[in-house]
Amino acid sequence: MSRSAYNNTYILGISFISALGGYLFGFDFAVIAGALPFLQRQFGLDAYWEGFATGSLALGAIVGCLIAGTLSDKYGRKKGLLTAAAVFGLSSLAMACASSRGIFITARFMAGIGVGMASMLSPMYIAEISPAPLRGRMVAINQLTVVTGILITNLVNYSLRNMGEDAWRWMFGLGVIPSALFFIGAWWLPESPRWLVKAGKPDLARVTLEKIGGVDFARNSLADVQRTIGGGTRISYAAAFQKAFLPAVLIGIGLAVFQQLCGINVVFNYTTIIFQSIGVSQDEQLLQTVFIGGVNLLFTILAMMLVDKVGRKPLMLIGAGGLAVLYIIVVLMLSGKNPQVSWYLLAAIGTYAMSLAPVTWVLISEIFPNKVRSAATSIAVLSLWAAYFILVFTFPILYHHLVDSTFYIYAAICVVGFLFIGMKVKETKGKTLEELEEVIMGH
Repeated sequence: MSRSAYNNTYILGISFISALGGYLFGFDFAVIAGALPFLQRQFGLDAYWEGFATGSLALGAIVGCLIAGTLSDKYGRKKGLLTAAAVFGLSSLAMACASSRGIFITARFMAGIGVGMASMLSPMYIAEISPAPLRGRMVAINQLTVVTGILITNLVNYSLRNMGEDAWRWMFGLGVIPSALFFIGAWWLPESPRWLVKAGKPDLARVTLEKIGGVDFARNSLADVQRTIGGGTRISYAAAFQKAFLPAVLIGIGLAVFQQLCGINVVFNYTTIIFQSIGVSQDEQLLQTVFIGGVNLLFTILAMMLVDKVGRKPLMLIGAGGLAVLYIIVVLMLSGKNPQVSWYLLAAIGTYAMSLAPVTWVLISEIFPNKVRSAATSIAVLSLWAAYFILVFTFPILYHHLVDSTFYIYAAICVVGFLFIGMKVKETKGKTLEELEEVIMGH
């Protein structure tokens, strides 16, 4: 079936609305970078508390993944997205009004629950409603909204930098606006056809599938889904670790953990610390976050153009190998207090943005069998957030002791990741989720 035969406007519309969860993910991820200098003064944060305040988002995200997996299997993907939007809005207000370090960290943990839910549900939902030839690009929209959220948040942080010591409260509080837009938009979304079939509602699934690709597409898709879906809607984490599914689950976990431990997110979250160490002013530090957000957005758009043409595996290999080389150059530049290091950090951001950042989410949304997709996706994304917590919690401590050499650790991890991708990851472009299941399961 050609791409022109699909209702591209409808597919794009529901994909963008679902991907607003990614925008909020980007907001909560990025806002800490601009707010950290203010929070250090407000709450007297040392290296330990800097790491914990930043990483508390990841701890909440782990809880959010578990909630999302259960909620989305029992009540549907749509209700899970609505819940995530509500949590985002409430947590933004709570962070903005925090009167102590403990209250702020608790509120950021709460924000993490929303991030964890959205980071799992948005790409999974998009993958389940997208035809195979469009799926990579549509799922990458979620990453596009993530990086758009990062860029806009960095711009807002920069514009608020001279508002006084309470500027950070505005930085966090403004998250209420996109949260409300996401909540309103999610009401318009149709339920995932694959979930509807699993819930015993094939007639409702057929209606949505016909809107997506017409009568023949709906008939063929329903037949494929019913063949692989199994019965019942109860999530089973134990089932995901059965021998038949374990290889796919372990690959998903490996990709998720590598995407974080490759180290690039310390550049997003700790831009101010890295540039402060080479004598850059606070205004320049915040300006660097804007440049980083811009490069991130441009190269994510490039990834969307390439992912369904070049394929997933080549882009992942380029990302892992490219970062390993760039990190070694970054160490040499930082050790010499060379301000030109910013160009190499931007190159690292661009490399990540066109490879590991979006393509990992595409693969995680594709490689798991229908019967255990919610459980397996939840496990993989939970692993991703656990790795993110380890990364951002340890960086201030490692950087305090090892300074520039910290990036040698990330370079070594990238080499390991390159080998893992080369040996274990199969190409997935152009195949339906059901066809992929047969390839991965060895049928």
